Amino acid sequence: MWKDFKEFAMKGNVIDMAIGVVVGGAFGKIVTSLVNDIIMPLVGLLVGKIDFSNLYINLSGKEYPSLQAAKAAGAATINYGMFLNNLINFLIIAFSIFFVIRQLGKIRSLTSKNEEEVVEETEKECPFCFSKINIEATRCPHCTSILKESEELKEELEEK
Repeated sequence: MWKDFKEFAMKGNVIDMAIGVVVGGAFGKIVTSLVNDIIMPLVGLLVGKIDFSNLYINLSGKEYPSLQAAKAAGAATINYGMFLNNLINFLIIAFSIFFVIRQLGKIRSLTSKNEEEVVEETEKECPFCFSKINIEATRCPHCTSILKESEELKEELEEK
């Protein structure tokens, strides 16, 4: 069992996934800091110097000067300001991931187009068995048919 686990843990996909989780966690912290420390203060300033992290609905009926005071007193609150922060945080992360995946897709499509062009230049399709064969072949190695292009080539050689 230990040997199987060791083989599983050392596979490339598992290691790549572990690296992705670590980098993703660090990226999440950076985005959280961006939202909490830069974006939300600017948005709060634009809408009237509001601190979104301190927006809440008090369900206990008592008045508290801040969310921290309400939490310290054990009051039930709906923290919609923190929800807005987390929503913006999520949207930034989702957009960033979308952007990265979109760029990877473009790179992959460019790479696959280049590979297809190379294949098209060096291969053709046998008209009899529809197998891929070398573009210079005069006889199909799969079905042994004489190719029409080879007959034309033969005639051209005879004419010369």
